[in-house]
Amino acid sequence: MEQTVIQQIEEAMPGLKQLEDCKSYKPGFGFTCKARDIGLDSHVECLEKDSCRCPFSVSYAQAYYCTCPARIYIAKELEK
Repeated sequence: MEQTVIQQIEEAMPGLKQLEDCKSYKPGFGFTCKARDIGLDSHVECLEKDSCRCPFSVSYAQAYYCTCPARIYIAKELEK
């Protein structure tokens, strides 16, 4: 992920301490996981095989959804 995109995320979401808990976030690189915007404000669909291991993952109706604010922002705003 480009440094300008990472800076854009950090500016849009100051104080996002939760990223330290997210194993799929690499400082200076960004997210390594796959997610898809599904039209919800507070969730995106997680497309990873081991979704159940992520602390931001929530299961519902045979699918997993990501609740990480930074990952949601990226899926909705930057991965259009």
